[in-house]
Amino acid sequence: MLTIGKLGDAVGVKVPTIRYYEQIGLLPEPERSAGNQRLYGTSSLERLTFIRHSRELGFPLEAIRDLLSLSDRPDQSCAAADIIAKDQLATVNARIARLTALKSELERMIAQCAQGTIADCRIIEVLGDHSQCAEDHTVSEAVE
Repeated sequence: MLTIGKLGDAVGVKVPTIRYYEQIGLLPEPERSAGNQRLYGTSSLERLTFIRHSRELGFPLEAIRDLLSLSDRPDQSCAAADIIAKDQLATVNARIARLTALKSELERMIAQCAQGTIADCRIIEVLGDHSQCAEDHTVSEAVE
């Protein structure tokens, strides 16, 4: 059995994060010691490792909740997990496309800068007038 601090250290997650995951139901309530200290077993360690890795891959909490629910029923088809992973891949690809557009626009702004005075600075000018951008790189609600 691990205390909350040792569980956090083992997985690389801070104690408040573990408490939050318990609060929102991603982690079950732990056993308690006679002194009311939280105690975690192997299943909690594995579940928290799953959550952390999923977060590192950018999965939102609701998708992680769904994936955990699926993992709790190992005899069923993995089609639902495939759909969740494909949705996450689409989100990542959209984010990459947006970042690529941002990179291109920043490179273009910097290349056009004559390095004179601020009054003639192309960077300041473009930042003040979005219509001068070569591509639309605005933040989409679906991407963020």
